Amino acid sequence: MQAKKRKVIVIGGGAAGMMAAAAAASAGSAVTLYEKNEKCGKKIYITGKGRCNLTNNCAKDQFLEQVCSNRRFLYSALENWDSSDTIRFFEENGTKVKTERGNRVFPVSDHASDVTAALLRCLNRLDVSVHLNRKVKGLILKSGSSKQENGKEEKTAAAVGVELENGAIDHADAVIVATGGLSYPSTGSDGDGFKFAREAGLKVVSCRPSLVPMETEGSDAQRMQGLSLRNVRVRFRDGRKILFDEFGEMMFTHFGVSGPLILSASAAVGRKLAEKKLTLEIDLKSALTPEQLEERILREFLEASNKKIANVAGKLYPAKMIPVMLERCGIDPDTLVRDITKAQRRAMVENTKRFELMVSGLRGYNEAVITAGGVSVKEVRPDTMECKNISGLFFAGEVLDLDARTGGFNLQIAWTTGHAAGSAAGTGTLSEKDQSHERGERKWE
Repeated sequence: MQAKKRKVIVIGGGAAGMMAAAAAASAGSAVTLYEKNEKCGKKIYITGKGRCNLTNNCAKDQFLEQVCSNRRFLYSALENWDSSDTIRFFEENGTKVKTERGNRVFPVSDHASDVTAALLRCLNRLDVSVHLNRKVKGLILKSGSSKQENGKEEKTAAAVGVELENGAIDHADAVIVATGGLSYPSTGSDGDGFKFAREAGLKVVSCRPSLVPMETEGSDAQRMQGLSLRNVRVRFRDGRKILFDEFGEMMFTHFGVSGPLILSASAAVGRKLAEKKLTLEIDLKSALTPEQLEERILREFLEASNKKIANVAGKLYPAKMIPVMLERCGIDPDTLVRDITKAQRRAMVENTKRFELMVSGLRGYNEAVITAGGVSVKEVRPDTMECKNISGLFFAGEVLDLDARTGGFNLQIAWTTGHAAGSAAGTGTLSEKDQSHERGERKWE
């Protein structure tokens, strides 16, 4: 008589959930996946502006440098599933990939739908039972006790199933929560996983939007909305302390600032920005020293000494920035170049090298690529993603307090944690009592 298959339930059909389901099924378990949307991978379809930057093909140490929260927690999981494994997975499941600038990996087709299609092909091949438009209401946990060698009883708990919104109960040997965070709520990310975790008595680290545009005070950014800047240096300061300092691209918007540099900065300074306003400092001519910049300005002035400064400034600044820059330098746009004072010229140098805006806060979850915060990693084991105090309960993906900068790193976290959770849940071998004590003693920051 054939032994009954171990059953695993996965809540959430996003990146982490589908990878977890594939890993659990590959381990030999019968897997049921519940997705409350009308299709799986809804958030994947909009990542990378519809192209889906699915991972970053860099070395593990370089990868971990881009992780903002709890990077040490990912060490062991990345040893078992890194970007090379992700690339191989998608290639083997029919989606060819390519590596672009910054080691960013995309499907060759430039269609995010091909990433989801590869995952669904894998789930179909492994006979994963996918249920769409099925919302999970809560977890079914079972409490108990066990005798220790010293004769004392220890309280225990285990996940044994889920309750669906219609009241139906589905039992399982393991449950994987991969419900995502709060970003892009239109894709179904409404914090269900955080609710499940709190109801189970687990700590959830306070959440905030990340990889998100920022709002600025005053009207200067709004006056320049739509203007993109390339090859600029951006610094965020808290008083004299520099919190972020990088080169790249950014843009001004009707509410403040956005663009790749700003999104990356939000991951680095978001926690501090939740407490206080920060100074954004933009170096518009990062390749020039202040002395070199002043020499260039003098050359431009000598060649057009009888022209109005508003007409000459176009050789130094984008058109949308000219009125703002001249105003900051105290220069009337109709002033002839020959009448510009030494103090005004130095003000131009200073404002070009340190164009400052006061940043008042982050934009909301509707515009955030990811959620920072989530289920505390101190609650789960780093090698399996299993809850330390509730056997058979696993967490994977954005629901965990893990986040990184842009470049495919956050999706790789989803693939890595999803694979770890699915592999362990699917076999059950890593949940045994004789291994749990040793893992529970490990310290992860």
